[in-house]
Amino acid sequence: MNKNICVVGAGRWGQNHIRTLAQMNCLAAIVEENQNKIKELASLYPQVYFCKNLEEAIENRYDAYVVATPAETHYRIGKALLQKGLHVLIEKPMTLYSKESQELVDIASQTGSTLMVGHVLIFHPAIRKIKELLIDGKIGQLYYVYSTRLNLGTVRTEENVFWSFAPHDVSILDYLIGSSPIRKQAKGAKFLQDKIFDVTMTQFEFPNNIHAHIHVSWLHPFKEQRLVLVGSKGMISFDDSSVEKEIHFYNKRIDFVKGVPVKVEQPDEIIPYEKKSPLTEELTYFIENLGKKPKLANGESGYKVVKVLEEVQEMITSY
Repeated sequence: MNKNICVVGAGRWGQNHIRTLAQMNCLAAIVEENQNKIKELASLYPQVYFCKNLEEAIENRYDAYVVATPAETHYRIGKALLQKGLHVLIEKPMTLYSKESQELVDIASQTGSTLMVGHVLIFHPAIRKIKELLIDGKIGQLYYVYSTRLNLGTVRTEENVFWSFAPHDVSILDYLIGSSPIRKQAKGAKFLQDKIFDVTMTQFEFPNNIHAHIHVSWLHPFKEQRLVLVGSKGMISFDDSSVEKEIHFYNKRIDFVKGVPVKVEQPDEIIPYEKKSPLTEELTYFIENLGKKPKLANGESGYKVVKVLEEVQEMITSY
């Protein structure tokens, strides 16, 4: 799996890619403008080549490219790489407009490039395990899902909290439920800045009477990244912000006895799973699928997430 990967952008999340790819012996080059960052990274990764700009990185034709620049640059950089037939993983959100995402999908299809989006949490071993439990019928028929992503900060000045936090949750819902929502409702509130929403609550209805909601806020007294699934035979909870990061199965349900609802409760379980780095899992999957169309986190799924972000944005601003 020894491939030569170029990381475009060495910001906070770009450095996570850089560190992980270096550990995988796949980091070949970095594109970064900040000279102080270049000096720092050069001392940490002396074997890595630093490209002067994106054009040089394209000319060198590395095995693949990870785009970890600010979201407003994703379309321009992704398009330049894909038009040359290069394989690309673009961080979330894929672009800021769904029409741009669709264009990148079309270009990748025309050139045969592999296009993936950095929906890293669908590579989280706990989320993968929860998907497995759903398929195995552990909680029976899925009724309802909710996801909370709450914290104090990091407050953005260019994008609202839904664009900043919720791409993770939207991609998780798409992965677990396996279909697109047929109805959406959304509300938001602004407190700190005139045009930036600090809190949003979004409700989704999916086929087969499956419902879900996403609650995100960067104005919250404590950190919580919780996913809850409610089914006909039981319930699952996972809090990624907890120290233990345990998957809890609640053996609880409501049965009807002679038309009367009866609560049934049995001992809960902690579901074991192999705890690995989601980013390592994501990058491994990307490298294994170079030259192919990935089933997970592909360009189409990136488009679907951006489309939901756009629609929710319109709902909360027009409410």
